[in-house]
Amino acid sequence: MKTRRTNIPPINYTGRDFETIKEELVSYAKRYYSDTFQDFSEASFGSLMLDMTAYVGDVMSFYLDYQVNESFLDSAIENQNINRLARQMGYRQPGVSASEGIVTVYVLVPASSTGVAPDLRYAPVLRNGTKFSSQNGTTFTLMEDIDFSKTNRTEIIAAQVNETTKLPTNYAIKARGRIRSGELKVEYFPVGEYTRYPKFTLSDNFITEIVDIFDSAGNRYFEVDYLSQDTVYAPVTNRNEDSDNVPYLMKPKVVPRRFITSFEGNRTTIQFGHGSEENITTDVVSDPYNVVMDMHGKDHVTDKAFDPTNLIETDSLGVAPSDTTLTVIYRSNTTGNVNISSNSLESIVDVDIRFQNVNTLDSLEVKKVIASLEFENENPIVGSVTPIEAEEIKQRAYGLYAAQNRAVTKEDYKAIIYKMPPKFGSISKCSLVQDKDSFKRNLNLYVVSENSIGNFITTPETLKNNLKTWLSNYKMINDTIDILDGKIVNIGIEYEIIVDKEENRFSALDIANRVLATRFSRKFEFGEPILFSDIFQALKNIPNVLDVGEVKITKKTGALYSSVDFSIEKHTNVNGRIITPPDDFVFEIKTPSSDIRGTVI
Repeated sequence: MKTRRTNIPPINYTGRDFETIKEELVSYAKRYYSDTFQDFSEASFGSLMLDMTAYVGDVMSFYLDYQVNESFLDSAIENQNINRLARQMGYRQPGVSASEGIVTVYVLVPASSTGVAPDLRYAPVLRNGTKFSSQNGTTFTLMEDIDFSKTNRTEIIAAQVNETTKLPTNYAIKARGRIRSGELKVEYFPVGEYTRYPKFTLSDNFITEIVDIFDSAGNRYFEVDYLSQDTVYAPVTNRNEDSDNVPYLMKPKVVPRRFITSFEGNRTTIQFGHGSEENITTDVVSDPYNVVMDMHGKDHVTDKAFDPTNLIETDSLGVAPSDTTLTVIYRSNTTGNVNISSNSLESIVDVDIRFQNVNTLDSLEVKKVIASLEFENENPIVGSVTPIEAEEIKQRAYGLYAAQNRAVTKEDYKAIIYKMPPKFGSISKCSLVQDKDSFKRNLNLYVVSENSIGNFITTPETLKNNLKTWLSNYKMINDTIDILDGKIVNIGIEYEIIVDKEENRFSALDIANRVLATRFSRKFEFGEPILFSDIFQALKNIPNVLDVGEVKITKKTGALYSSVDFSIEKHTNVNGRIITPPDDFVFEIKTPSSDIRGTVI
């Protein structure tokens, strides 16, 4: 009868490198096979087998550790694994970066019959999609309509004058618009019979974004973050009076036809859901009878037999295209030609310019207006084309996972408010305050916006409605939010400086004014205090300024300034060095050139 060994030493699981594994094997062989094998010299066959076994053990140990490390985002090093793990945490890797900037466009418009203003009937609209080309061959696309008739968003000067009457005959209108690098390309994908989750890979290696996808029947497919997302926010042109600040209304739209985009390395993949066309015509809400399990022998429904979430969810995850041809329009950027210096735009590739009621206009004048079109980029257009590093992907994924795509804290609300697409309007500053007078979880959201020259203005009602629609998708279900106007307090700075007797006073004041204007060029936050020490320090750091005298903060009043009731003295602390506004007030130096005044003593 075979007896069981009782003197087997415990296995050393810490021995995982070549040398340690071999030492453990040699020790094991000497102890249990001393009668059959005794030659442990380096040249023996037994030593060869021990080396091979230790080699395999070392390699297996290495790859085991490697694969385990690649299973966690913190320790993963392969880009493919990092992207996959980050995607599980809700992060979507963007495509190839593009550069974005401002193009300045000029047109000559004939004067009105009186000659005192341009005839805005001849003020055209340069349409979204117009293409510009730079000196290095980079293509830029206009991302918004430029309406030259919007006098509050343009600059108008007299360009040509009648020598006899001295009245202008033509006016030059200057306007600006956003342009983005990249060339629009089209690719076609024939789709056969119905399959679940069809996936297509685009041939271009430098794709920035998917612009549009539609099938042969004209059905449009919308990009979503996840296939389970069945609602997007579609822009609707704003026809209200505040259209200058809010070009589009935000309208939630249910999209059964949808897709997701995946960027991995140089490959761009689009994927659709598994539903069929029949799913579109069926009810969105399930029939309760169909989601209740049959429990034979029972006259009641248990928790396990009924899942209430099945009443409001569908399993289609979007429609999968079939028996059609998909047209995919995307924007492509190469890695070497997206940045240009100032004044580098040289031609319009495809110009799309239109007039209101063109049939009522003089065709010759229309041609003159089109021929007068000129453009330039006053500033460089620069964008990052460097691929996102692995560590940056990790940090973005951590932050996104922490936010959980919901608004709970004040920081969550601010982040979601500021990431609302600009075409629906833009909030410049916001403040969230708990309503202490409310018996429910009511939040007071104070907001302000900016006009075309960067000054604070009261947020338009259309923008507030867009913001309310936007927040409804993120806020807690039991939170109620009142969107209120923030109170703008226009202030001025008066100061005294002491300079050397030989110093030019006017030059010293000019330098001091510019220093303070630069110091306060950043917009104040709601409730952000003014520290007198910051002003003193900024002035004392100026060369040739020997000392700083009195510094005074004043509230600006008048037709050009806000009429909000605010007392500087009441909100100044005991030592007179800090002015702290309430959480619904925000300071602004509206016109630094005139609101900052100094005196040399």
